[in-house]
Amino acid sequence: MPDRVPVPVPVPVPASVSVSVSVPDVDLTRPALALCASTALVEKGRAHGFDVLHCGAPVRAFALRFDTRVVAYLNRCLHVPVEMDWNVDQFLDADKTFILCATHGASYEPLTGRCAGGPCGRGRLTAIDTVERGGQVYWYPSRDIKPALAQADGVAVNPAVEPSPTSDSALEIKPS
Repeated sequence: MPDRVPVPVPVPVPASVSVSVSVPDVDLTRPALALCASTALVEKGRAHGFDVLHCGAPVRAFALRFDTRVVAYLNRCLHVPVEMDWNVDQFLDADKTFILCATHGASYEPLTGRCAGGPCGRGRLTAIDTVERGGQVYWYPSRDIKPALAQADGVAVNPAVEPSPTSDSALEIKPS
C-alpha cells in the first residue's frame, strides 16, 4: 500500500484554456480532476489508464494523445463490453491510425470514438471530457461517469489520480 494517497481537488478552468471536448453541449464549469502530467501522454503512444464508476459500476477508462489532442474514453468495446487494450494501456493498431479492440478487432477513430470498422456497428465509444492546462491533464466527471472512490482515514480519495510533486491539483494525505 502506498505511503501517500492523493485527494482529488476540483480545479476551476479559466475560459481562456484550450479544452478538448468529445461530447457536444458539455458543461465545463463543473470541477475537473487531475489525471496525469501532460508529458505522460506521448503522441500516438501508450495511453494512461484510470478507474472510474460508470452508472455506479467500476470500469477502466483511458486517455491518449492523438494529433496533439488528448482524448479519453471508457475502456469498453461497443460490440461486447470487454476491455479493449491488447497490452496494458496500448490501444492503437500497428499503424497507429485507429483504436483497436483486441478481442474482436472493432476499430474506432481516435478523435471521435466513432466506429470505423468491425463488429461495433455505427456507435461511438463513451467519451470522457478532458482539458490540458499548465502541464497537467484533467478529466471531467459527468452524470454517468464519476471518480472511483476509496476510503483512507475516512476521507474519500481517487486512486486514479497519481501524485505529482509539482501538481497543485492534488493534496496528499498519509494513511495511518
